[in-house]
Amino acid sequence: MGLAGHSSEIAKKLGARGRLICFDRDPKAMQLGRARLDEVRAELATEMPEVLFEPRAFSEAAQVIAPGSLDGLLADFGVSSLQLDEAHRGFSFRSEGPLDMRMNPLIGETAEQVVNQADEEELANLIYEFGEERRSRRIARAIVRARPITTTAELARVVSAAAPSMKGDKIHPATRTFQALRIRVNNELGEIQSLLKSAGFLLKPGGRLVLISFHSLEDRLVKDAFREAARNGEFEVLTKKPVVAGEEEERKNPRSRSAKLRAAEKR
Repeated sequence: MGLAGHSSEIAKKLGARGRLICFDRDPKAMQLGRARLDEVRAELATEMPEVLFEPRAFSEAAQVIAPGSLDGLLADFGVSSLQLDEAHRGFSFRSEGPLDMRMNPLIGETAEQVVNQADEEELANLIYEFGEERRSRRIARAIVRARPITTTAELARVVSAAAPSMKGDKIHPATRTFQALRIRVNNELGEIQSLLKSAGFLLKPGGRLVLISFHSLEDRLVKDAFREAARNGEFEVLTKKPVVAGEEEERKNPRSRSAKLRAAEKR
């Protein structure tokens, strides 16, 4: 659900007979998303659909939704603006904060624990695999030498010193390492794989599956799953190429620049 941007627009189209089920494992997002949908309820009055809130990861949808009952399923992957903009969540290297990175800050291993407890080879492998960072071994070696590392700013300095920006590189040198740690801490790719496996069981024939990814690892999972489902006759792919933000949308929301939307219909 995030901050309920998509959910608000879906609610407006569902009407009074519709049902909207909102998932998010981030308690703060759930709180703010509920508030935004309350505003939509005040606007729509009797035309507001039934809204159910599930404070859990979207990978658990099959635990609470009946098979073959959904007309549509939308998943918006990755980190939210709320998480990036709050320094104490530890997602961003642009401001000083604790190395946390958990989407649900109440459970699980923190990025600080991974950074300070994983051995050098494990760190190098996860930075390479989840961050697609070619200089992963150099970065992992620098991290181990600099430990203990407790804040986002400390980690960003260590990574930047070990692997400074190369000519023509438009992103901060710590971007890929932070992405890798975030994916590892939140098991993001595993969550997506779980959702992809259950989506076909949850949707009705003719139901739509719409997935928004933000980096190549996510998009590759979706593209491969759609190709396999089309080959098996389970889905028809509706987007030959991913839908991306236009110039106007990018001006209003620069973070939409990396978003890719793919859609498929259950047969």
